[in-house]
Amino acid sequence: MLQSDETLKPADLLPAIECMWALSGPKILALEESWPEDAGAPVFTVKGRYTARGWTEWTQGFQYGTALLQFDATGDERFLEIGRERTRTRMASHVTHFGVHDHGFNNVSTYGNLWRLMNEGRSAQNPAERDFYELALKASGAVQARRWTCTADGGGFINSFNGPHSLFADTIRSLRSLALAHSLGHFLMDEQDERVSLLDRLFDHLVSTARYSVYRGQNRDAYDIRGRVAHESIFNTISGEYRCPNSQQGYSPFTTWTRGLAWVMLGFAEQLEYMSALSDRDLDSHPRITEAYERTLESAEAACEFYIENTPADGIPYWDTGAPGLALMGSYLDRPAEPFNDFEPVDSSAAAIAAQGLIRLGHWLTKSGEVMSGHKFYQAGLLVSRSLFSAPYLSEDPAHLGLLLHCVYHRPNGWDYIPPGRKIPCGESSMWGDYHLRELALTIQRLAEGRYYTFFGESK
Repeated sequence: MLQSDETLKPADLLPAIECMWALSGPKILALEESWPEDAGAPVFTVKGRYTARGWTEWTQGFQYGTALLQFDATGDERFLEIGRERTRTRMASHVTHFGVHDHGFNNVSTYGNLWRLMNEGRSAQNPAERDFYELALKASGAVQARRWTCTADGGGFINSFNGPHSLFADTIRSLRSLALAHSLGHFLMDEQDERVSLLDRLFDHLVSTARYSVYRGQNRDAYDIRGRVAHESIFNTISGEYRCPNSQQGYSPFTTWTRGLAWVMLGFAEQLEYMSALSDRDLDSHPRITEAYERTLESAEAACEFYIENTPADGIPYWDTGAPGLALMGSYLDRPAEPFNDFEPVDSSAAAIAAQGLIRLGHWLTKSGEVMSGHKFYQAGLLVSRSLFSAPYLSEDPAHLGLLLHCVYHRPNGWDYIPPGRKIPCGESSMWGDYHLRELALTIQRLAEGRYYTFFGESK
């Protein structure tokens, strides 16, 4: 079980974060110089070198978004120019990509970060450039919202690239694209000029994910443990009725793939922040706002508590809480995670995502008056972060293009590299892991400075 350090503060992590940024910059430049434009998106490393993996191009926004985060944290304008130029010349196809659920990953990480930086005065004010970012974000939100399946309860969800029957837990973080587009005054125009509210679809997807992806401990099935997350939920597309849980990248439908858990933790926490910033007019216009708010809060707290209870003492999880080899490892939750064991790999990328979710939920709860529970989650997030910003997780080898070591992409498919002499994947990085480590570092750095930022703006 994750053991919190009650004395840890954001400022305590600044020396390690400064070291991380110093390692990060040269790795971004090395990848930029070595990666061919026609090679697709880099996904994960093999022997320390990034490689593509054709499935969907869901990591390209992380590739260029990392440069923008590097600029944001350090002020080095080389990285702003890389992120700006690559977004302008290479990301347009992602804005109009109807075939994926990944708009929040690709487009908010690029166009969204550029828009945020200009709003914060971090980059030069340019009305035409701002209009360009806003148009991309509007289109992205509408395109993402168009990928829609109606459910029998009158709601619906953004369906995954698997098809209209499939709700992924991951997609909770693509709601950012709908949120930004709505906040920019946009909506979806559908058949026969039907005007569809992006906020309505955001709320409906929140409710569907909370209802079907996150377990509540109410005997839904024989494995109903509060806070457990199903990676995929399957629906009958004719009736809209829910059928069963499933898993694409986890061990089974009835265990919890920890990166899916982490997406839920961070996605729901961010949506609590977004809902708190909405106007009364926005909130009053949606008939399911009370249900959306209650289910979002319940799901965020349940998932974060499940993470704390099912993660080793240092906050780094194994790739699935029900992975079969864990039974051979004794009391593995009572000690730090062991990335070089012989049974099951850890997934540090899940930790980087989850840590930010814990910090954001803790921050939101504290601001909302729930000081004790807020403190618990906040401190847990800082502890996970401390583990990530040091060995054996931070990549200190300049020849290794990755930044965060011991990530896992698709364990069931066997895509991850296993070094000679080892029995499980270890020692490699992923584009989403590297991005989220940097995003986590920026979040903590801002907190240490007495500032706080979200995907839709900055606050004190």
